[in-house]
Amino acid sequence: MNNYETVFILTPVLSDAQMKEAVEKFTNLLKEQGAEIVNEENWGLRKLAYPIDKKTTGFYQLVEFKANPETIATLEVQFRRDERVIRFLTFRQDKYAAEYAAKRRSLKSSKETVKEN
Repeated sequence: MNNYETVFILTPVLSDAQMKEAVEKFTNLLKEQGAEIVNEENWGLRKLAYPIDKKTTGFYQLVEFKANPETIATLEVQFRRDERVIRFLTFRQDKYAAEYAAKRRSLKSSKETVKEN
């Protein structure tokens, strides 16, 4: 199993519940394919670098997971079929990227515990 990271952008016309349902659809698909979800981050509504389909903003979502390469093909087909997805990018993390992602997650979690106290 390889480490992967995917970022996808959902259309800004979705309600909060619709956005969460779309994210849940893709994470459930990964779990059904035998992938292990390592990290999920909702980056929220952000401005796009350039207009896509006459939209200037979108809901960004990051998912880090461990999966077999065949799972990526299935996931990307579902991204292409879903009209709520504006753009997506999936890449395999090498060992350095995986180490950096783990370090970033640990720093983020330590900052959150400091804020709670």
